[in-house]
Amino acid sequence: MRKQSLSHNDFLKLKLYAKSLPYSYIKNKVDIAVKRIKEHCLDKKTAYAWSGGKDSLGLQICCEEAGINNSVMAISDLEYPEFLQWVTVNMPDGLTVINSKIDVNHLKKNPEMLFPQNATDAAKWFKSVQHKVQDIYFKENKLDVIILGRRLEDGNFIGRNKEYWYTSKNVTRLSPIYDWTHIDIFCAIYYYKKEEPPFYRWARGYRCGTHSWAARQWCKGINDGWREVYNIDPSIVHFASKHFESSKRFLECAE
Repeated sequence: MRKQSLSHNDFLKLKLYAKSLPYSYIKNKVDIAVKRIKEHCLDKKTAYAWSGGKDSLGLQICCEEAGINNSVMAISDLEYPEFLQWVTVNMPDGLTVINSKIDVNHLKKNPEMLFPQNATDAAKWFKSVQHKVQDIYFKENKLDVIILGRRLEDGNFIGRNKEYWYTSKNVTRLSPIYDWTHIDIFCAIYYYKKEEPPFYRWARGYRCGTHSWAARQWCKGINDGWREVYNIDPSIVHFASKHFESSKRFLECAE
C-alpha cells in the first residue's frame, strides 16, 4: 500500500511484523537488488542518492553490498537541526552533501511551498532540492548511472513499463529496490542494523518521511504546520517568526 494511504500506526505494525521474518527472507531480496546493480553498473561510474530516510537506508545496504560507496545527499537551508546532527554520525562513507540553497527567501517568493497542500506543490520540493542536486552531482562527477531508492509501493516513477531504469536529460537512473515493500525496507533495516533518523519518532513520522521543515506535507493548514514543527523544535518557529507573519501569530497564541 502506498505511503499516502497509511497512517503512522500502520507503519509501526508493518515494522513489528518485519522483525518476525527470517534473515534469509531479506537476504534474498538484497541479493536480487545487488545483482540488478551489478548488471547495469558493471564498468560504469556510479553513485547512489542518500537522504537518511528508510528507503535510502535500504538502498545503502544494497549498494554497499555491490561495492558502490560514493553517494550524494541533497539538503536545503531549512533542515531540522536534530536531523543534521544525526547525519553527521550516521552518514555513509563516501557521502557528498550538497546544499540546494533553498531558504526562507525562496519560500517568500514561492509561498505555496510552505507546508504544501497538494501533490503539485509538494513536488516542487523534490524538483528544487533532490532532483536539482542529483543532476549537479551526476554532471560534476561525470557519472554513467545514479542509483535511487524509488519504489512502486510509494508511487514513485521508476521507468516506463515497470522497467527500473531510464535516461532523462542525459541522466541515467536505476531503481534496484523498486519492487520492495514497506515490510522489506523495515526488515533490511532491522537485520543490517541501520539506525533510523529522528523523523520517525516525531508525529506522523512514517507518513511524512524525511524533508525540510517547510516541506512538511498533509498539514491541515499553515497554522497546523507551525504547530507540528513547534512540537518538534520550537527554535525553528522562533526563527521563522522573523520572516513569516503566520509563524509570529502562532507564537503569540502558543506562548
